[in-house]
Order: sequence, then C-alpha cells, then structure tokens
Amino acid sequence: MLKYAIIFAIVSIVAGALGFGGVAAGAAGIAKILFGLFLVLAVVFLVLAALGVGAVRKAID
Repeated sequence: MLKYAIIFAIVSIVAGALGFGGVAAGAAGIAKILFGLFLVLAVVFLVLAALGVGAVRKAID
C-alpha cells in the first residue's frame, strides 16, 4: 500500500510540474489517503505485535 502511495505522489509531482493541475490534485489526494491508511494500519499492527509479545511472555512465565 505504501508503494502505491509513493507512486501516486510521484505522479502528482510530475503532473504538477507539467502543468496538469487536475491530474496532479487527484493523484495527490489519492496519495494522501493511501499514506494515511498505511500509517493507521502500521500503528494498529505495532500495537497488536506489542500485545502479542506480552501474551507470549505471560504464557512462558
């Protein structure tokens, strides 16, 4: 998902440099949404991993 966010960000930069304002704005919007979604999922998985490590340590003790 982060790969697609980066791709849309690059498309946005190139389209903006060439003067395609509508395409650049659309690609930038998609990139922002995908990047935000990636960050939320990354935080969720980090929390789940931390909880899983705690559960394993309790099971071992």
